[in-house]
Amino acid sequence: MTTTTDIADKIAAEQNLTKAQAKAIVESVFKKITEDARSGTETSIPGFGKFKVKDTPARDGRNPSTGAAIKIAASKKLSFTPAKAVKDAMNG
Repeated sequence: MTTTTDIADKIAAEQNLTKAQAKAIVESVFKKITEDARSGTETSIPGFGKFKVKDTPARDGRNPSTGAAIKIAASKKLSFTPAKAVKDAMNG
């Protein structure tokens, strides 16, 4: 598993930044993606992919322990669609 600190450390080494500067940049990027998601705005990073919010409608479900019918509330989820370059790198 890669953490935010791992990403920041790699950026710091590659870009001649301090670890604190790189971590601030990484956290800033994640914060912007989160803010956009909260407002329903798609974030597109060319060559990497797109983050977009999808609405999940309310639906009926079952409690797996008891089998009782339950209502599952509508919600939003953040989905990521990788760019072709990322798909190719993963599968090539």
